[in-house]
Amino acid sequence: MNHFTINKYPFILSEIFIDMKTALTFSLFLFSFLAIAQEDPGRILLNDYRPVSIYNVPATTVDKAAYPVIDMHSHPYAESAEDLDRWIENMDAAGIQKSIIMTMAYGAEFDSLVQAFSKYKDRFDLWCGFDYTGYNDPGFPENAVKELERCYRAGAKGVGELGDKGKGLFYCKPSAWGMHSDDDRMIPLFSKCAELNLPVNIHIAEPKWMFEKMDETNDGLMNAYKWRLDNKEGIIDHEGLMVILENTLKKNPNTTFIACHLANCCYDLSIVGGFLDKYPNFHIDIGARFGEFSPIPKATNAFFIKYQDRIVYGTDMGIDLNMYRTTFRILETADEHFYDHDRFSYHWPLYGLDLPDVVLKKVYNGNANMLIAK
Repeated sequence: MNHFTINKYPFILSEIFIDMKTALTFSLFLFSFLAIAQEDPGRILLNDYRPVSIYNVPATTVDKAAYPVIDMHSHPYAESAEDLDRWIENMDAAGIQKSIIMTMAYGAEFDSLVQAFSKYKDRFDLWCGFDYTGYNDPGFPENAVKELERCYRAGAKGVGELGDKGKGLFYCKPSAWGMHSDDDRMIPLFSKCAELNLPVNIHIAEPKWMFEKMDETNDGLMNAYKWRLDNKEGIIDHEGLMVILENTLKKNPNTTFIACHLANCCYDLSIVGGFLDKYPNFHIDIGARFGEFSPIPKATNAFFIKYQDRIVYGTDMGIDLNMYRTTFRILETADEHFYDHDRFSYHWPLYGLDLPDVVLKKVYNGNANMLIAK
């Protein structure tokens, strides 16, 4: 029995066509079926929805950032020397002065990445991860601190990114399920980071849509379902993770923390704004959340202006040149109602923030220079 799919509509053929008449009959049936499907919006899958804006409004192409950029959130995307060369070419074309690589690695893996990026050591800073091995053992903090010091001597300029979506710290391997960043076992590590002037990038939670019910009321459903957390047993919810973040900031006042992705609070910027008001050791990067904050351009613009000294640019979306250009368009222009389906899978359109020059300079490089120069 042969199976095949056309436009996601499955068909099963029980036998090979035995004559041209059968083939023609089937072809006419298939053509009619697909024509009906295309005319009936009820048959369009939400996952296949790719709207194209028809508004006659300005559409600005921003080939290069208005000011030199430090990308404070990237990863070791290059898998070969050729990839690395291409990355540099795209960085040059976009105006990216330097990229901060969140390796989440330690030991031999971190050392190998330092070597891999050494060809362009002035264009990349590598940040290491924590070694959570034996995190339930009494000797864990001391051993982890020793490896952190070794990574520092090997060239680490920061730590990150640490990840916790509700079950514990897990981005740096092995995972430390059940241990969160506000755990007292983490204090010696964060204290050493403060001593060595190593900023810590922390990924806490996910956008709020991922914690909500996956039904018709979830306005971020198209992307939320892919990263859903609502169905994970024993997981700490978004509100609980914000408590963990605040506890971490309180317990480690001398450590510089950068919450990536605006601490995943794009749905309520007052939450992260409150942390910025209370904790001078706290900063945020905007990486991979352009699709979440650009739909509310007025509120986001006001937020950027108010906290312009504490926000750093980041991408966390690969090395493609058009990716950089989309982020510049969102930050620099007043463009309205546009899409980038290659990068964002929400159903809503994007809007430009039209940020003032003084804010752009700080977000693109000024704030980052102060953080990485410590």
